[in-house]
Amino acid sequence: MKISNSKRIIFVIITLLIIAITFETFQQLYFVRRYDIVPNITFFDVLKSQSFQWLIWMLVGISLFWYSKRNFSEKPLQLPYLLRFTFLILLLVFIDILAISVIQIIRNGMEISFAPLYEEFIPFYTYQKGPIFVLGYSALAIIFHLYFLNEQLQVQVQELSELKDINLQLYNSLKDEINDQTTILNIKIGNKRKIIPIEDILWIEADDYCVKVHLQNGPTYTMRSSLKTLETKLPTNYLRVHRKAIVNMKMAKELNTTSTAKLILNNQTEVPVSKSNLKTVMNFIS
Repeated sequence: MKISNSKRIIFVIITLLIIAITFETFQQLYFVRRYDIVPNITFFDVLKSQSFQWLIWMLVGISLFWYSKRNFSEKPLQLPYLLRFTFLILLLVFIDILAISVIQIIRNGMEISFAPLYEEFIPFYTYQKGPIFVLGYSALAIIFHLYFLNEQLQVQVQELSELKDINLQLYNSLKDEINDQTTILNIKIGNKRKIIPIEDILWIEADDYCVKVHLQNGPTYTMRSSLKTLETKLPTNYLRVHRKAIVNMKMAKELNTTSTAKLILNNQTEVPVSKSNLKTVMNFIS
């Protein structure tokens, strides 16, 4: 069964809370017994006291979740972002300590007044609870940041998936009408560019790492490319007839197979046809 992100984060927070309460309970129990502060005290006596204090911590910490949600940033290491969260965490810890102090005064049957609150309870719980409460809220802030970052990433992934589906549908609807075959060749000649319509090409000849583009009106241009690259870009009437030749079949007037197969072009140029390509040429002609 798949666990949702919200359930997973709740599980992590509860687990961390249980670990923190248990650790602090054992810590407090050790000091109480070590210095014989309260006789015959048990683990569950200390746990009861610790639990109500951490319950206040958790209830006050809910505001951290809502603040993290409303002020989420993809760049958490920016100084203003860190300062805002630092101030909020310190404020929440102060509220925790104040609430715990007031409740403890009430539980002790004392009258609520500023003097014991300021002089005794707040300093005591500041040293006892302050550091671990700050660490706890800092851990929550990191967890909440990762949670909202994950949510945002999921939204972006969903948007990209929908965009992919839309583009795929658009591609499927247009692929029969539009092809990616070129209609011109762009040949560099010195500092200029020569634009040649492909219908003017008679045939193309391999020449080491370049090709020679022969035009039907006579000129020949050298182009930095390969026959294999051009073969994929040219229309279907341009056939690879030899490992060194591509022919515009619209310009071929005769196929001679008496000895060595060759194509006779309109300007009487003879282009050899290899045995491996002869069948393709004949199928095209037929």
